[in-house]
Amino acid sequence: MAQNTPMTEAMYYLLLALLRPAHGYRLMQQVSEASGGRIAMGAGTMYGLLSKMEKEGLIALEKQDERRKTYALTDTGREALRAEYQRLRALVSDGEKMEVDRL
Repeated sequence: MAQNTPMTEAMYYLLLALLRPAHGYRLMQQVSEASGGRIAMGAGTMYGLLSKMEKEGLIALEKQDERRKTYALTDTGREALRAEYQRLRALVSDGEKMEVDRL
């Protein structure tokens, strides 16, 4: 992932959920909880993103048993999440400076 490329909402919430290692079903629950129920991630979307993020070095398989795989953030993944968080904060701050809430 390019340094300053914005993340998709699904990718951001999935990395956010992976602040604590988890398996697929739990990740779907954590994304829903973190987003206040706004995002209901389907299995296909989630596993596609997990595969992509693993290839990009953002996450790694922590353990695997017969029924499930548990994923965790890598240092690169933590840095990408931190950078996206800061980018989003800057967007909100800029909107507040322009008094967007008065619209």
